Amino acid sequence: MEPLKPDDPRSIGTYQLKARLGAGGMGQVYYAHSRGGRPVAVKLVRADLAADPGFRRRFAAEVEATRRVGGFFTAHVVDADPDADPPWVVTAYIAGPSLRATVEENGPLPVTAVLTLGAGLAEGLTAVHEENLVHRDLKPDNILLADDGPRIIDFGIARALEGTTLTAKGAIIGTPAFMSPEQALGHAVEAPSDIFSLGSVLAFAATGHPPFGTGPHAAILYRIIHEEPDLARVPAPLLPLIRQCLAKDPARRPTLGTLLDLLETTTRSSDSGRAAPPEDTAPLHPRAESEAASTRNTSGTPTARIQPAVSFQPPPTNYPKEATIGAAATIVPPLITWYSWGPAAGLFTFPITGFFCLLVFVALIWSPRTELVINSDGIETVLHRRGRDDTVESYPWDSIQRLTAKNPPDRTGFFLTIWSGGGAGKPQEAKVLCRLDGPGMPRDEIYEAIASHNPSVVDPKDW
Repeated sequence: MEPLKPDDPRSIGTYQLKARLGAGGMGQVYYAHSRGGRPVAVKLVRADLAADPGFRRRFAAEVEATRRVGGFFTAHVVDADPDADPPWVVTAYIAGPSLRATVEENGPLPVTAVLTLGAGLAEGLTAVHEENLVHRDLKPDNILLADDGPRIIDFGIARALEGTTLTAKGAIIGTPAFMSPEQALGHAVEAPSDIFSLGSVLAFAATGHPPFGTGPHAAILYRIIHEEPDLARVPAPLLPLIRQCLAKDPARRPTLGTLLDLLETTTRSSDSGRAAPPEDTAPLHPRAESEAASTRNTSGTPTARIQPAVSFQPPPTNYPKEATIGAAATIVPPLITWYSWGPAAGLFTFPITGFFCLLVFVALIWSPRTELVINSDGIETVLHRRGRDDTVESYPWDSIQRLTAKNPPDRTGFFLTIWSGGGAGKPQEAKVLCRLDGPGMPRDEIYEAIASHNPSVVDPKDW
């Protein structure tokens, strides 16, 4: 918990706010007391989302649906006001750390603890799915470890956020490391998607790291869609059920009922209370701590990782090759003329062909060079020309409507086409030729760099 800030409200509805619990994609979460003194968690929706009428409608529908979710493995919705300014929702307060905080502080969980966690989460998801809800963002941060078992929080929020101004700015709804392949591809998300996320959560609990690794969002999503999970550190008793949950094809994943049976069978057959021998799990805890420390400043407050700008300078023209071709073009025509019409004709032709080849060579040397710069503010194309000021075109992320990449006819690189907002609402188009016939940034790395800053404006089909 953190103390309230001066600009924080002191009450929401009839609830007295006491401290900050954290923040998420939808807004700020507070620890509060009801009029009778009961502890609750109050989520206050961000002002920009509250201004979106579509979000308010979806938020009201999701709150009404989550009210009906019961069971011992979810945080009950006890109150809400979707029409307030801003809207808010109150859930029962769960006294316990998140799964992520527990694993980062204490290391991977023992096998028996992972099995108990899986059974509790499967029952919780059963209660959610019975109300025709899909969580869509099941991750270690949304799992609280209470004294009486795990609790799932924030179900339905990803659904409420879809189509808002948040997604228009390119935010990903859901956490990439725990998404299902169909969610990463933007397809319909049904109950099997939560099964896949549950498999990723159990793999994280057992090993201390997500099964598809870390890094830029685009790289993680690519691995989820196309590559097999890294389960090398998963203890043997847990491998079969986690592998089934992480099947790429939703139809091949177990149902929650089947998963509960698998967990029960594994619990009976497992005779070990540890996730792995000490030599296997020991390195994971320090690494988790170092990764957590790398995202904190000296005051201990979490800070966002700052991604460096990415610059791509097209390689210089292959001058030795062009010089050889130019020399041949200078000498061969005079020799042919000499052979056909005599020495005088050949000597006359030589300075003419040499002059034109020299002009072409100089033009190549002085041809402009285009540099592509990608950073958190957007994309810049810098046109370098000898003897003249550079021309810089800037395309902020919020103005870019689409990015595509196509191979040019010579197949030595590709054209990056940028459509950005122009005057009178008309899109403005710019093309940048990125050459790949020399040292430089590979095409897939350019895509990954762009997608890590604004994944909504690129489409893998166009690359």
